[in-house]
Amino acid sequence: MKTINEINQKIKDGDAVVVTASEMTEIVAESGPKEAAREVDVVTTGTFGAMCSSGAFLNFGHSDPPIKMARTYLNGVELYSGLAAVDAYIGAAQPNKDPELGLDYGGAHVIEDLIKGKEIELVAEAYGTDCYPLKHVETLITLDKLNQAIMVNPRNCYQNYAVAVNSTDETLYTYMGTLLPNYGNVTYSSAGELSPLINDPYFQTIGFGTRIFLCGTEGYIVGEGTQHSTDVERKHGVPTTSAGTLMLKGDMKKMKPEFLKAATMPKYGPTLYVGVGIPIPILNEDIAASTGISDEDITCKVVDYGVPRRERPVVKETNYKELKSGKIEINGMEVPTSPLSSLKKAIIIAEELKRLIEKGEFLLTSPIYRLPSKGYTLRPLEIRKPSILVRELESKPVIVTHPDENIKDVARKLVENNINHIPVVDEKGVLQGIVTSWDIADAVAKGKTSLRDVMTRKVIIAREDEPVEVVARRIDKYDISGLPIVDSNNKVKGIITAEDISRLVGKKMDRGGESI
Repeated sequence: MKTINEINQKIKDGDAVVVTASEMTEIVAESGPKEAAREVDVVTTGTFGAMCSSGAFLNFGHSDPPIKMARTYLNGVELYSGLAAVDAYIGAAQPNKDPELGLDYGGAHVIEDLIKGKEIELVAEAYGTDCYPLKHVETLITLDKLNQAIMVNPRNCYQNYAVAVNSTDETLYTYMGTLLPNYGNVTYSSAGELSPLINDPYFQTIGFGTRIFLCGTEGYIVGEGTQHSTDVERKHGVPTTSAGTLMLKGDMKKMKPEFLKAATMPKYGPTLYVGVGIPIPILNEDIAASTGISDEDITCKVVDYGVPRRERPVVKETNYKELKSGKIEINGMEVPTSPLSSLKKAIIIAEELKRLIEKGEFLLTSPIYRLPSKGYTLRPLEIRKPSILVRELESKPVIVTHPDENIKDVARKLVENNINHIPVVDEKGVLQGIVTSWDIADAVAKGKTSLRDVMTRKVIIAREDEPVEVVARRIDKYDISGLPIVDSNNKVKGIITAEDISRLVGKKMDRGGESI
């Protein structure tokens, strides 16, 4: 048994044995946790990943005459100004008000530019009061001109996380990056055996007041982060999916730009890559065993992001050794894997923290209280007026055609049934394609007779168990007028059109102003 005070004394004396989490994995494998606990004093961890739930409190100081800022913008990015006269919070994920910039320059980019020392345009609007008469301000600021710039991140350093894949026929743009159709790629976001909370899965040393490495300077844990969860499945003590989180705080004026990076997930939005390193004091054999975990022993779940629901189906379980190899097998196929986080940067962070401790420039702190390790279960948002599912829509008998049917016969079906879309199915009713009235008119004009040459084979579909609003967004996203409805076996059950959705919205509005 050791204490943090004893370890700190060894750090001051230059006698502390400090290793990175990857080095500790090798030590525990060779010598066992008991001997490792005797030999090692501190294990350093590191991660550098996209952490959307990040931001900063800024204090601009009072102008003359003074202003009570009600709407505040930095380089076109709006801050939350409902705090006091000249305090505001900038969120990393906030997009730009300029539609030409939109998602490409958001709150994360402002934070990075401030830390880089760049000049930022400040525009503030106010309603004017007796004590704050000024109604408009336009000026330029830099980080050193602010009174305070305090990074406060509500949710960082997820303890393990889902691995993303896409089973659908369409490319998806998500916070897990771009997911290619038909299991085309796998993305993940964790440093594995280097990840901070994986090395102390029950928070034996981590809690309120723990000093950490945050974006190149000293930071602190100010409590559990939002969506902190503890009652989850575990293997080797480590959660197999997203669990614990951290709320972090640090002084932006002391941060280094090489440990922080703004980014935009394509067609999703801005995010901030945050560099975090947490020292784990090796107080006993149990902690030594936890920090000795290897990538192979950290289980994670591959989740299908093609299902837009809160509970997405698990495709398979894997581990970080397999993920870091660059490929895994799904349904007999070899699928490439790629990290959203930077393992190279995580290693640099763990090594930098190790160097600071060995030089006596970074001492450990005893937490005022440890983070909760049990009793936290995530509750979903209760929607009292639940979404209407596609299967609940009133539908007419579906009119279908077959790949070998004559184009003139298909045209006759369109006219006789007053419809614009016909799904093309095989003899079992499984979707093969779709044709529209425009496709048929174009074919007739060009003298085509084979339906196989006319039908669209890559079909955007609606599933029976999907909410109607999800389908509505899909119709808008692809600028199409209707989708075939299919069941779990891809058999056609109907058609849903933009007109159907418009009628549904109209009915709901007539019943009291509700919308889907």
